[in-house]
Amino acid sequence: MTAEFTGRHVLAEFGGVDGTLCDDLDRLTAALHAALTTAGVTICEMVSKQFEPHGVTVLALLAESHASLHTYPESGDIFVDVFTCGTSADSAEAVAEYLRAALSPRRVQISTVRRGRAPVRDRDGAGGIGG
Repeated sequence: MTAEFTGRHVLAEFGGVDGTLCDDLDRLTAALHAALTTAGVTICEMVSKQFEPHGVTVLALLAESHASLHTYPESGDIFVDVFTCGTSADSAEAVAEYLRAALSPRRVQISTVRRGRAPVRDRDGAGGIGG
């Protein structure tokens, strides 16, 4: 069996976001950075990419796991993925809510998956994840 740990994986779909904002690498990077900082997680590194003809991806490697934004300016959609674990597990929801306020979507769908609540046992009974 593996050690018990807790984690939260938040998946958010923001629709009806201003297309110009969806294509603004600097503003989106700043928004994700501010959301993570406000939530109290530790940012190890952030990378971002502006796509042609449009679209942005921003990734954050966290001491607690990861966060990402992927945008589709042509449809006004932003997809958010935040996974945090350990003592910062609750922070994933805080990041999504901060981004919701900062990006002003007209449509929002947020789902949270609780991960790692119980020890994991692989098929042969030995400890491990995905075994």
